Amino acid sequence: MLSATALAPLDVLAANPPTAEVNTTGLAVTDTEVTVGILHSVTGTMAISETGSVQAEKLAIEQINAMGGVLGRQIKYIQEDGASDWPTFAEKARKLLVNDKAAAVFGCWTSASRKAVLPIFERENGLLYYPTFYEGLEQSKNVIYTGQEATQQILAGLDWVAEEKGAKSFYLLGSDYIWPRTSNKIARKHIEMNGMKVVGEDYFPLGHTQFNSVINKIKLTKPDVIYAIIVGGSNVAFYKQLKAAGIDLSKQTLLTISVTEDEIQGIGGENIAGAYAAMKYFQSLDNENNKAFVQAFQERWGKDIVIGDVTQAAYLGPWLWKAAVEKAGSFDVDKVREASIELELTTAPEGYVKIHPNHHLWSKTRIGLARADGQYDVIYETKELMEPNPFPEGYQ
Repeated sequence: MLSATALAPLDVLAANPPTAEVNTTGLAVTDTEVTVGILHSVTGTMAISETGSVQAEKLAIEQINAMGGVLGRQIKYIQEDGASDWPTFAEKARKLLVNDKAAAVFGCWTSASRKAVLPIFERENGLLYYPTFYEGLEQSKNVIYTGQEATQQILAGLDWVAEEKGAKSFYLLGSDYIWPRTSNKIARKHIEMNGMKVVGEDYFPLGHTQFNSVINKIKLTKPDVIYAIIVGGSNVAFYKQLKAAGIDLSKQTLLTISVTEDEIQGIGGENIAGAYAAMKYFQSLDNENNKAFVQAFQERWGKDIVIGDVTQAAYLGPWLWKAAVEKAGSFDVDKVREASIELELTTAPEGYVKIHPNHHLWSKTRIGLARADGQYDVIYETKELMEPNPFPEGYQ
């Protein structure tokens, strides 16, 4: 196994090997530079969630360049805006791989955007580092999934709320696209398999802002748990309207798998305080890796900036890619992919991660309790790393 570290002294960095040896497939690699892509929404309804990922990837690239780069080459990035539009993501992915010959791409947030670009990455043999927690039920040789899949987040979170809160009834909410619908399908199956019940299920278009009708349904059905998978800017309206309707989250249990500190900036901490979130990372994690990461992130992007789960997972992408390239001694995608298996990262802000042969990460599951100041208190974490299982038996 190979550890990637941000603390390697310059004098032990690998010498600059000849380009002809490290780039045999026509990628954008010169004697001094290697080009990668950044592909996220910085406009549209998903910008509230994806801007942090862009910032994290740029910070990681800048730190790697300050160390001497990758195989002696500075990383140059080309940034494209998916604009919260799935066909645009596909178009930009094609540009990055076909025209720009990017050696790797760090990007996407929604499962819809990932599904839109996946055929292009597989056809062109590109390499995507995808940072978002997602529904699972996917495994591609052309993707490294740095967020959690369903067993590490959905199932683990439901087990926690059932045990800790004695929950028996759930109201499922989500934005209307593949990730929330598939996640809630998995959640419903888990709930019902364990003798609990779903008392309501509703979906809303991305960007939706009128939630009073469903809030009235929630008040009528009185679920033990509101299970919320609303994404992007819609969260702002939902949580503000929830509070305005008199639903006190210190008394009504709400568990989300989609609201990170990034979204809370828009929602306002006072509107979501008392809610629970199932993630693998929270900014408040108390370890030395995370303290250094938070300090560097805020020095780069502003002292008032916040860091959410996906932002941290996005930060892992360039570091994992650097470690795999240097282990392989090549930028060639096939060689980088092979070198990625069992690669470990001991300097991850979340603590420690390792790439499984299924291209997902071993990681811990944590539960955070939202505070009025926009941060989460970590109130639970699994003792051991959870093995990723994107195809759990009985949930497909």
